[in-house]
Formats: sequence, C-alpha cells, structure tokens
Amino acid sequence: MALNELTHLDHNDRPQMVDVSDKAITTRTATASCIVQLGTELMHDFHNGDLVTKKGSVLQTATIAGIMGAKRTPDLIPMCHPIGLEKVNIDISPEGESSLKVSCTCKITSKTGVEMEALTGASTAALTIYDMCKSKNPSIVISQLQLVEKRGGKSDFNRA
Repeated sequence: MALNELTHLDHNDRPQMVDVSDKAITTRTATASCIVQLGTELMHDFHNGDLVTKKGSVLQTATIAGIMGAKRTPDLIPMCHPIGLEKVNIDISPEGESSLKVSCTCKITSKTGVEMEALTGASTAALTIYDMCKSKNPSIVISQLQLVEKRGGKSDFNRA
C-alpha cells in the first residue's frame, strides 16, 4: 500500500481525521480478541469461573474495565471519531489449561466503524487481568490481539 493510500493522511501526507460526512449510516459491529496466558498454577486459582483478590473480582473488574476502555477509545487513539457506542460486550473464558480468551464486541448505528473500540476493549480487559494477577505471577503474557470480525460499512471481514 502506497503512503498516499492511507486514509489518515491528506494529499500532502499530513495527518487527518477521515471525513465520514458522506458515508451512509449503517449498523456496524466489530469483535476483537486476545489471549491472556496466566500459567496453569494461576488458572487453578480461578474457582467457579472467577478469582477474587484484594482488589476484588478479577473477571468482573476486567469486564467493566473493557467496557470503559471501549468507550474511551477516541481519548487514546488520536484519529478515532468520538462515537456513541450502543453496545459493548466483554466475554472472558478459559482457553486451554493455562490461558483466558478475552473477546470484545462493539455495536453502533453510525457512519464509522467500531474496530478500534473492540480492540481497545479487549486489550483493556486483558491489562486489567494482568494488573489484578501480577502479584501471583508477574510472567503473564498478553498475546494475539486481533480483529476477529467486522460487519457493516464498506466491507465485511471475518478472520475465520
């Protein structure tokens, strides 16, 4: 892709926010995910689907943090449009014997997509898990942050 094909650069290669004023309003969804590698010992500490630490419930706190992260995306990513998210869903589930999979799905009816919000939500939830569990295992690894699917707008995408 040539530099002048990037949507966040104007014809003089200066940064710009994409003009979405002529785009159609459509329902747009995006799902992103990542893996939090906790290690088998720490995963065994999760009872009845959660781990309660001195800071509180790990998965409930991570879910709230992920929702908040998705909502604050334009404050973190300079070229993201401030949008009114209509839905944010965080799902955290076991992935094998030593990891958790964190997924974030965002939805809006708008002129712009929600891929960055989904990616930010998933990563914020994962970082919260790390923060709450690092005293038990400082070698936790967060990996494979990726867009899984997007629908609506100019084109759809599915990693499957």
